[in-house]
Amino acid sequence: MTNPVSKQAAGQCVSFEKRWGSDVIADGLRALGYDYLALVPGSSFRGLQDSIVNHLGNRGPTLVMCLHEVQSVFIAQGYARAAGRPMAVALHANVGLLNGAMGIFDAWCDRQPMMVIGGTGPVDAHRRRPWIDWVHTARDQGALVRNFVKWDDLPASAEAAVESLLRADQITRSEPRGPVYLCLDGTLQETELTQPVVIPPVERFKPAEPPGATPKTIDALIAALGRASNPVFLFGRGSRSLHAWGARVALAERTGATVLSGLHAAAVFPTMHPSHILPPVGERPTEAECQLLARADLVISFDWHDLAGFLSARSGGSQTQAPIRARIANVSLDGYLANGWSTDHQALAAVDIPVLADPDEVVSQLLAAIGTDAVPDRRSEGPHWGVAAASRRQQPLGDRPMRVADLSFIVTSALKGIPSTFARLPFGWSPLACDFDHPLSFLGKDAGGTVGSGPGHTVGAALALKDHARMVVGIIGDGDFAIGMQALWTAAHMDVPVLFIVANNRSYFNDEVHQERVAIERDRPVENKWIGQRIDPAVDNAAIARAQGFDAYGPVTDERALIELLPKAIGRVKAGGRVFIDVLVEGGYADRQG
Repeated sequence: MTNPVSKQAAGQCVSFEKRWGSDVIADGLRALGYDYLALVPGSSFRGLQDSIVNHLGNRGPTLVMCLHEVQSVFIAQGYARAAGRPMAVALHANVGLLNGAMGIFDAWCDRQPMMVIGGTGPVDAHRRRPWIDWVHTARDQGALVRNFVKWDDLPASAEAAVESLLRADQITRSEPRGPVYLCLDGTLQETELTQPVVIPPVERFKPAEPPGATPKTIDALIAALGRASNPVFLFGRGSRSLHAWGARVALAERTGATVLSGLHAAAVFPTMHPSHILPPVGERPTEAECQLLARADLVISFDWHDLAGFLSARSGGSQTQAPIRARIANVSLDGYLANGWSTDHQALAAVDIPVLADPDEVVSQLLAAIGTDAVPDRRSEGPHWGVAAASRRQQPLGDRPMRVADLSFIVTSALKGIPSTFARLPFGWSPLACDFDHPLSFLGKDAGGTVGSGPGHTVGAALALKDHARMVVGIIGDGDFAIGMQALWTAAHMDVPVLFIVANNRSYFNDEVHQERVAIERDRPVENKWIGQRIDPAVDNAAIARAQGFDAYGPVTDERALIELLPKAIGRVKAGGRVFIDVLVEGGYADRQG
């Protein structure tokens, strides 16, 4: 028989007289538009893998081979963060699902869509191979992740699998988005079909448009804006759409509101815009942010991360339900995902105008309701943060060691004028270096607090943007790299251009800070905080990256050497290469204004 992969490469349609259950799943993934399926090979989905390779010709979707299950999930998450649509992942039986569960949880907290496909040994015990099929079969495999996926299923026939696939795709793409899990019985995959099973027109099963607010609610928001003398918009989670980006800007300009955005979620507003008078919000509110909120008489949150915690911090961390002086409107669909298992929904905010609707839809509704009438400029007074940013960029290091904040200005200066996407940024990165001018400028942090996600997120984003004129850059910590280093091999395997820079303090330094706080509280020796935290002996990170197909440099120890190296590295990535730079930085976090 002619090799079907070769025929596919020649542009011909691959077909077989015989068809198998897994062929139906493969056809469904193609019809639904999945470009890639990430996997670590496993026997529980060997039928599906054969169908993608020999039935579809390894195209639409293309297999993305990985070296660890959790990195395959992180890569799919990074892809969704950049592309705005789901990628597929295959996880081998219960063991692969257990390995990938941390990544699924992070995608859940990140509200990213993802089609997770699992395999299991034959549900029919009579058909199981001795030992291996028994240990790879669970009575309820979906129970392992059911608390942090939107939906899961175990179809029992090829016909049922069609509906499961269509439903899973519809659910994962519906707002608020999140991963879904579809478990495929090995027998279902490997059973020859005795009658045709077709994929219906998938456009009849697409998700509904995200809901907007009711006319009554829009009237309430307009009335509140009309009465406000100092409105503040908190732009949190939003789409990667340029149209939505422009609509947010237009709303801020037409209402004269002051804007805050943050570093938890991806870029949603141009940070250098005159309305964005303070740098992006980091982990905790600064004094300037607290003063801004104290002056506000109306705060409208557009799916802001941890609204109650952010508002309560201005009063010194009082009870989160205590209302502040300003009227609060909260526009979000996130409450639909609260299920009681995880508390990623954050604290409950005191809200005067609850708006159960999609934030981007509400922005468009408000623009339409306001029209083009000019309004007074009500933005808070004071110098724009860009003045401080320009001053900080001009400060030389001198003889002191590099910090992460210094690294932020060195890197952003080298990338100036080059369309870039920061897939990840580390603790200590200066908000004064965050000049975001596009919805793909920054893709957000690890939403679930998962160390080891940075490499996969970066590779996934680079895969999604492979054919775009944007340079994908992942700035990650050395601990993050140590756990997630396997993702780099996949970037080389898929020939994806990407730049990695490791901010290497040779420590799990965030936990040094925690140990210091505990020691001070208990009046115990602070000098012992490094024990169990420092990475000693030092890991040769560059050697690890080089072994996985990267041009690798480091450890780089001083500012001048890094400044000289970066243009070479950037040129190599622009030419389609992969570069890794290990940069030694001093342990410690600079002030947010530094």
